[in-house]
Amino acid sequence: MCIEIDKKAHPILYLFCTVFHFFNMYSIVYNYCRLIYCKYFLENCLLTALEHFTTTGEIAIRILRALNELQIRSVGIYSEQDVNQMHRLKADEAYLVGRGMTAVSAYLNIHEIIKLAKIHDVDAIHPGYGFLSERADFAQACHDASITFIGPSPEVMLRMGDKISARVAAAEAGVSVVPGIENPIENAEEAAEFGKQYGFPVIFKAAYGGGGRGMRRVDKLDQVQEAFNRATSEALAAFGNGLMFVEKFIERPRHIEVQILGDMYGNIVHLYERDCSVQRRHQKIIEIAPAPNLDPQKRQLMLDDAVRLARHVKYENAGTVEFLLDQDGRHYFIEVNARLQVEHTVTEDITGVDLVQAQVRIAEGKSLEELHLCQDLVTPIGSALQCRITAEDPSMDFCPDSGRIEVFRSGEGMGIRIDSASAYAGALISPYYDSLLVKVIAHSRNYKTTVNKMMRALKEFRIRGVKTNIPFLLNVLNNQRFLDGLVDTCFIDENPDLFKFMPSQNRAQKLLRFLKDVKVNGPMTPLVTGIPSAKVTPIVPEYDTRPLLKGWRDVLLEKGPVNFAKEIRKNRGILLTDTTFRDAHQSLLATRVRTYDLQRIAPFLAHAMPNLFSIEMWGGATFDVSMRFLHECPWERLEILRKHVPNIPFQMLLRGANAVGYTSYPDNVVVKFCELAKKSGIDVFRIFDSLNYMPNIILGIEAVANAGKD
Repeated sequence: MCIEIDKKAHPILYLFCTVFHFFNMYSIVYNYCRLIYCKYFLENCLLTALEHFTTTGEIAIRILRALNELQIRSVGIYSEQDVNQMHRLKADEAYLVGRGMTAVSAYLNIHEIIKLAKIHDVDAIHPGYGFLSERADFAQACHDASITFIGPSPEVMLRMGDKISARVAAAEAGVSVVPGIENPIENAEEAAEFGKQYGFPVIFKAAYGGGGRGMRRVDKLDQVQEAFNRATSEALAAFGNGLMFVEKFIERPRHIEVQILGDMYGNIVHLYERDCSVQRRHQKIIEIAPAPNLDPQKRQLMLDDAVRLARHVKYENAGTVEFLLDQDGRHYFIEVNARLQVEHTVTEDITGVDLVQAQVRIAEGKSLEELHLCQDLVTPIGSALQCRITAEDPSMDFCPDSGRIEVFRSGEGMGIRIDSASAYAGALISPYYDSLLVKVIAHSRNYKTTVNKMMRALKEFRIRGVKTNIPFLLNVLNNQRFLDGLVDTCFIDENPDLFKFMPSQNRAQKLLRFLKDVKVNGPMTPLVTGIPSAKVTPIVPEYDTRPLLKGWRDVLLEKGPVNFAKEIRKNRGILLTDTTFRDAHQSLLATRVRTYDLQRIAPFLAHAMPNLFSIEMWGGATFDVSMRFLHECPWERLEILRKHVPNIPFQMLLRGANAVGYTSYPDNVVVKFCELAKKSGIDVFRIFDSLNYMPNIILGIEAVANAGKD
């Protein structure tokens, strides 16, 4: 049956076909109508601006740029924690979601996102890569609200998002799979039985998520329970579902993934493969396209299998089919990522295809042929390499870092592409997401010259204020196995030399420290250059010089620690602690405030504020600043200030077993320190441990109790 439709009358047609679809009578008519609806109504695009656990929102910027080139109006959303992020400013419009929620919860608020989209006349949503990008219920919610979801259909997402059903689909399509269970498991006993049947090692994977989260290798039977608990907990936190999938672990494989695109007419095209074998804890660090040293026949087999599977499930839009390639050259399907990947950039560079724009055009109803994406027209040119620069300290087991970027200068030049969002001087790196700062992509005529370009670009970077993994990346790029293109997923674990780093010169910051030192402490030469501004006598307010009123310290001295504590508990008023004397050494004022200044304001404080519960004026960073920068003795300061303020308790910050240092000390050292601190004038100890490690805290408590015995 042939139906001719006047495209100018599409609203009525859409309503007509929707009614037909509702009664499930002519789904083909509905599908045709859906194409027209997308084609003529996709004038706006809302994007969630969420890259799960990322601090940069770089995928949001990537999508916004594509929409700008397509002249499509963009509407962004942001959480309260991301109010200053760049994607909020880059979008044509931006609206707050999840008021009062955590950052992740805000971006998972499907109901509010859909509501915002309807209020602001949004016709399509691009989920980026994050939680919602692989949530079939989100795609379905968009469909139910008559909003185009830029991605696969909800049915395909549901099937491919579940690793079990994805394995079944792969087997149906004739694609080889790794031996694994048929249904998600809920307890460790089922995993143990699988291990007994197929042998160890096995691997746990989150049934409803990817990206390395909820993944644990198990080598022995007695490790199953602990690994299952950890993987389940991680999957539940990351994806809202703790169900596990378990399969045989392939030893020393290469991780190869194939980029695919599918249109609404059943056409599928691959855009070649990426090698993602350089991983740490299942998290990709460096991606290469095409895969180096890959046998052409094995490459073609994987490409064909990826297309066959995508065609079998009627895949639409962008996706990635992932394989493990074992040492014998056999490949196994592992999963489909039904979304754009972080590493899509290297595919774009070697094929010249803008994948984000292709996603949008496919969602509009364009065919691959209309987009000039027939298979024989897609040819890889050269080699591309992506490095993920993260705010992590590789010398401290990649501990995430956060704070403000003081200096930022990126590498650039021919063949270098930078994808970022919040990597710039003054940017505040948040602890709410993962630590990705910027993606650096190099492209050249072959693998060797591409690696050289990447090394040059990374060496040009200057990032100060937060730690980065650039030294580690440079070590990887200089490794001979990597240069030969012979890495597998065990590469990082087997090369401890990757973690040996040369100390940074950091000349600019050294010069700044020198200038600050001269400004505050004066020059280290006999030349007369005037009095440093820090030694100018401070102006002190006038105060009553009559005898001091009694304060809480008098209560402590008269009644002892036990009765003092009772008096504190009986007090019905508000007890205040002044932390100015200590805080002065944890801010920019640290370069200006010294004993010289504090002893002049101390008498005023004793006369004007006798009702203070305490003055926190010692411990914590005061030792570090006093001795290393101000060149003063903190013990002398304590004794001097004690004479000026005899009526208010002095309080110090004690870092448990660390005392006032940055590492644990022997017990007897901490005990002796507290004893001397008490004798020198400290009355109240505020004890904490940065990791809330109770043994360290208990040591501090016992040391303080011992100091207060007399």
